[in-house]
Parts: sequence; C-alpha cells; structure tokens
Amino acid sequence: MKEEKVFKDPVHKYIYVQDATIWDLINTREFQRLRRIRQLGTSYLTFHGAEHSRFSHSLGVYEVTRKIISQFERNHYEDWPKEERLLCLCAALLHDLGHGPFSHSIEKAFGTRHEDWSCRIVLGDTEVNKVLSRISPDFPKKVAGVICKSYSEEIVVSLVSSQLDADRMDYLLRDAYFTGVNYGTFDLERILRVIRPYKGHIVVKDSGMHAVEDYLMSRYQMYWQVYFHPVTRSAEILLHKIFQRAKHLYEDNYTFGFMVEPILHLIQNRLSLEDYLLLDESVMQTMLTFWIMEQDPVLVDLCKRFLDRRLFKYSTFEEGNKRLIQRMEQAMQENGLDPSYYMEIDFPSDLSYDVYRPGESDEKLPILLLDHKDNLTEITHKSEIVRSISGIHMGKHHIYYPEELLEGLNTTTYLDLWTLLGKQE
Repeated sequence: MKEEKVFKDPVHKYIYVQDATIWDLINTREFQRLRRIRQLGTSYLTFHGAEHSRFSHSLGVYEVTRKIISQFERNHYEDWPKEERLLCLCAALLHDLGHGPFSHSIEKAFGTRHEDWSCRIVLGDTEVNKVLSRISPDFPKKVAGVICKSYSEEIVVSLVSSQLDADRMDYLLRDAYFTGVNYGTFDLERILRVIRPYKGHIVVKDSGMHAVEDYLMSRYQMYWQVYFHPVTRSAEILLHKIFQRAKHLYEDNYTFGFMVEPILHLIQNRLSLEDYLLLDESVMQTMLTFWIMEQDPVLVDLCKRFLDRRLFKYSTFEEGNKRLIQRMEQAMQENGLDPSYYMEIDFPSDLSYDVYRPGESDEKLPILLLDHKDNLTEITHKSEIVRSISGIHMGKHHIYYPEELLEGLNTTTYLDLWTLLGKQE
C-alpha cells in the first residue's frame, strides 16, 4: 500500500494494515457484517460490557498473526516459509467470517457450523472471493483450506488454529477487557518473543514455558468464570427454546404474524449463502421483538423473557436425580407450563470445553517446547501446572427453570420441590 493504515484498538493499541489485499478484505460487505455480530453471544446479559464484535476480534487475530510473522522475518528463521505470509494474514482475518447471530447459540439450535459457512463465503460468489482471486485463481481455496484445517502446511494452520494460536491469544485478552475480569490477561509480548518456526511446526523456546503456563491458566479460568457462566448459559438455553418453539410452530402449520425470509429458510433448513449473509443480530432482535405480538403464548413468553432479561433460574443438579425431575415436571403441569420449553438440564460435558488436553483424538495441534539441543517436548511432560489443569474435569450440572415456578403450587408439591432444590445447592 502507498500508505500504511492504522486502527486504534483497546487491546493491541494499534492494528497495522500494510497490504492492499487486507485493506480490501476489511472493506468487503461480508467482513463488515461482523460488526453486527457480538463476539460473546448472549454474555452481554451477564457482563454488560461484553458488547464487542466479531469484527474487532478478527482484526485482533490478524494483528497477532502479523506480529508473529514479523518476528519470524526479523530473525530470519529459515524454517518459516516466507511465501505463505499473505495466506496466513488473510486466513487470520477471515477465520470467523461465517459466524452467525449469537454465535454458538444459533449453531446448536440449527446444527450449523461457522467454519463451514466461513469456507462457503470464501469460495462463493462474494466480494471476499473476488478480492482473494486477484492474488491467484486458487488463492481462495488455499484460504478456505487454512480456515477448515485441511491445508497441507501445518505451520500455516498452526498460526490460526492450534493450542497456541492467534485466535485464542486475541479473544482471551479482548474478552477479559470487555467483561471487566482479570482472568484472561497474560504476557502476550513474552509469548510472541519465544515462538519459533521449527521443522514445519510452531514451537516455543523452553525458557518461555512459564509465559505459556500463564496463558493456559488464563484460558482455563476464562472458560469457567466467563464462557460457561450459568447466567450466560441460561440466556443461551432460552434462545434455543425460542427457536425450538418457532420450528415446532412452523411444522404445525402455524401462521406467523411476522417472519423474514432468512429466518424462515433457517427454520426450514434451506438457508442459502445470501440468506446467511442477511442474518445478523439486528435482524434476530427485530424478530424477537415482533414475536412478542404473536398469538402463541409460549413463543410470546419466551421472547419476552429473553428481551427483558427474565432468564431461567438455575440450581445445581446431581446426575440421576429422577425424583427432582419428576417433581419439577409435576410443578410445571400445575402451573400450565410445558417442561420441554421451561426446563433444561445442562451438563458440562455438553459444552465445548477448551481445556488443554494433549493426545485426545479431536485435540488441536499440541504445544511443543524446544530446548537448546533442538529437542521437542510436549509441554505437559515438563510443566506440572499444565499437567494438573489438563487432568481436571470440573463444572457443575445445572437444572434451569422459571423463577416463579414455586408460586401457585399446592403445599405438598411446593415443600417437596423446595426441599429437593435446596439439597442441590
């Protein structure tokens, strides 16, 4: 570019754009859509500052990747394939291009995967595809390959998607900043100094192990204190119930008073790429706002609860407690509530837990330490801290239900349910 472009950023201070291709990608319709997708889905209902977008996170991932590559090039590391620089930067910038409104909440409700949509956008008839195709006809396919982790060069994929990647390094710092917690902070600059390219891998100089331990501990804390916060889970469950109800109503030939085509096609499971690009959180919020005027009382009530933040209450739940479930269902019936829409048992194993566990079949590329003799060692073999948190399976089972459920029950049901819920705490 004739002139370097700069974004002010609260996490990285400045984000530098030096390539015309990156600047053109940022200005595409598909990338600008990410301004209208929150990074943390429904977490804004738990942490009021969590209003940051996928747009700002994507810029941050690009910047971390740019810094890593600049460090490689400054130090003239022979194992770094210099010709892959632009590919890495483009993949880092576009890795979240396919995220939908409320992120993972919608994915679970409709069985979609944002990685698949990211690749469809990169390969489809889009502005992003046109920009990438200027580099070479096969360049969009290479970018999609990195995003979907099928690209042949592991070292390129590692920068965007591994156990120590630019994606995680940005979202931990960014999410900690906007939620107002300190759990996600770690020494990014130190990590950037000790990362190395080595024989096709991204590795860490063993003298930097403690900085990586700090990073992994931050990640561990953020997942349990922020990402899996039970209030956020309550909001996600409520949103899931809303679309579950809407889908059932459609299947029962209910006539909606208000419906937009992209959401109708989402419910019908025939979403086109153009439909998907029209879906953002402003459309979803508008949909929920109009649905509070529908004729179906369940849909109306669920939408009001979400919009007004009257979320489901939660209590800890011991797995296999059939008596509590029976009493809860009985209480629901006495209140005229359908348990399929007003009760949920949430198990930690159902969540996408991102703790570092090397060796598992679905595990991302592990963290390797490089010593002064050029020997590689997976980090848990040297770090007792990482070994400890890798083996922890924590988290509580929760049962979610309307807070007013205990109201209007007969005395026997009330006392029994109250006692059972009290025992769970």
